Amino acid sequence: MPIIMGILATALATAPVGGMPAAAQVLPTVYEAEHFYAAPETVDGQKLRLVVDTGGGGGGNMYWITTEAAKRLHLKTHACKLDDDSVTVADLPEYKPGQGLPSPVSSPCGKVVMVQDVPEGYGWNAHDEGQFSGSYLYSQGIWTFDYPGEHLALQSNSWRPDSASHVTHLGFQQDSHGQATNGYARITIRVDGQPLDMLLDTGATAHPTVEGEKTSPTPTVNGLGVTSYVIASVFERWHKAHPDWRVVVNGDAAFGPKHPMPLIEVPRVDVAGWSVGPVWFTERPDNAFGMSQYMDRIVSGAAGANVFQHFVMTIDYPHETVWFRCATGCKPTATPPPAP
Repeated sequence: MPIIMGILATALATAPVGGMPAAAQVLPTVYEAEHFYAAPETVDGQKLRLVVDTGGGGGGNMYWITTEAAKRLHLKTHACKLDDDSVTVADLPEYKPGQGLPSPVSSPCGKVVMVQDVPEGYGWNAHDEGQFSGSYLYSQGIWTFDYPGEHLALQSNSWRPDSASHVTHLGFQQDSHGQATNGYARITIRVDGQPLDMLLDTGATAHPTVEGEKTSPTPTVNGLGVTSYVIASVFERWHKAHPDWRVVVNGDAAFGPKHPMPLIEVPRVDVAGWSVGPVWFTERPDNAFGMSQYMDRIVSGAAGANVFQHFVMTIDYPHETVWFRCATGCKPTATPPPAP
């Protein structure tokens, strides 16, 4: 979840999952610094680079691209009313066979792509040209993030979990009719024996300072890496209880070099009956982590890909579950997770 999320439209269409392919569809992607970037190619050979961010901005079951990308692709734009807002959308690019993205499903704006202005200075990677996040992912169905294999797939409705996978429940904000209002998933992890409700955030991004990069093993590309977030009150609780856990006081520059944020190294994180670690968390002020308003419970931060990198992770949006198959660097916890 880049800090740019707050400037984007967050209105979301409530619609049943649909459009699942007859067979798994492996998307054209680039994998950098433990982030997935969709890289579809148009019929005239132009490529896009869209960060796949389960906690990112957007809405209406659409993915979005920047205004500059729409101009580069010569896409015709128009306005669409989305809840109480008017958003700019464009006709979908014409992709090469096998090199495109699934069309939006049940969007109130039709089969279009949302177009967003990205003001300079919002922590956006200048190399990226858009994003698809919870709204689009939820509406499509079942997604597998194969971190060790470095590929992303939209599964068919015949998908079944591997027998070696562990499952845990996801929470979604619901309306008065019991329908999910958006695609932001809450996942419960355990740190220091205590449960923590977190945003499931494949796009949680580190902006390490020189000090942070020296201390943390997080790989970076163009100055960006991967992290998990935790609110300051929990950060301080961990630090007080475990003064031996490593802390980098000025470790992350997401809010600019004049406002560095600290990092803390947690030796172990438990998720879905698996144990991984160590994992670095970046502090976020309690009142600045605003994702709770879009979720079914108050969350204490975000679990990012420095947790998920150990797994083949499949998010089953229709059944509000997520499956983890251990690939590297994880082991079962002593107590198995409860059934979802």
